[in-house]
Amino acid sequence: MNSSLPSNSMPDPASWSALVSKYQTSNTWQSIWQVVNTFIPFGVVWYLMYLSLTYSYWLTLALALPAAGLLVRIFIIQHDCGHGSFFSTRQANDWLGSICGVITLTPYHYWRKSHAIHHASAGSLEDRGVGDIYTMTVKEYLQQSWWGRLKYRLYRHPLILFVFAPTFLFVVLHRIPLAESKSWKRERASVHWTNLAVALVIIGLSLTIGFQSFLLIQLPVIILAATMGTWLFYVQHQFEDTYYANDNNWDYTLAALQGSSYYQLPKVLQWFTGNIGFHHIHHLSPRIPNYRLQQCHEENPLFQQVVVLTLWTSFQSIFLSLWDEEQKKLVGFHQLQSISQAEGR
Repeated sequence: MNSSLPSNSMPDPASWSALVSKYQTSNTWQSIWQVVNTFIPFGVVWYLMYLSLTYSYWLTLALALPAAGLLVRIFIIQHDCGHGSFFSTRQANDWLGSICGVITLTPYHYWRKSHAIHHASAGSLEDRGVGDIYTMTVKEYLQQSWWGRLKYRLYRHPLILFVFAPTFLFVVLHRIPLAESKSWKRERASVHWTNLAVALVIIGLSLTIGFQSFLLIQLPVIILAATMGTWLFYVQHQFEDTYYANDNNWDYTLAALQGSSYYQLPKVLQWFTGNIGFHHIHHLSPRIPNYRLQQCHEENPLFQQVVVLTLWTSFQSIFLSLWDEEQKKLVGFHQLQSISQAEGR
């Protein structure tokens, strides 16, 4: 895991803004080609899964893996549309993003609003949990009752965090607008319209191939894709030397280049995940289309001096669950005793 630039050598906004500006233009034909090489293969693999039900469900489950990967790629397209970077017009982005939202079970406008909050506050200790995975500080955890500690430990357990919670989020929670979003009229409406569209798709497919066949195909795809997507989102911010600061010390550039990793994945996984591994650049400039992130990274040495995670080293982040404000790093529950002793708690 490579170390990032020290805070005292961080570039000022004017310098990095000039560097990223030329990458912030979408290419309509390149975007269309990405839609073609993602949606069509997804439909083909989904149909092959249906045909495989006649032969072996093990074959169906094997096909669920590339289908889930393609579903993650569809989500990345939706993600770009939400940032207004996939097409040059907002209307085109919103139209395609809404279609993606039906397939990914994620209300487009509602998600776009909460994700914008994440980008505006990533790494802020005061705004944790808004559009991201909530992380307690060591001090906050030690002040919890036994029940509060147990709830947090359960929440951060890998099986819950990466399997049960993601599936529940996409299948159930995305169907219900949160109470605190009462003023989000358009966003709340998108939840209901997406629910209606999802229901119509399920009814249509169930009448065509049968409800049982639909579930046998779609459930493993959703579970795998939700797990993959949550893992990507988690690991790109939750690594040992990530960035957190109080609002009065919070800095956008530091949050992007120190609080977001460069996830160096094998090429095939980089393709399925739509270059989201270049997360430091994405957080620095969300208006860069996913297919230009690698070019921006490679052509600017400044953006290469960040935390680099590989597929292997990223698994070290699984058990990092607490932010230690004294050491300025994420730690695991197993380190609490030594931390408490060192600080005389």
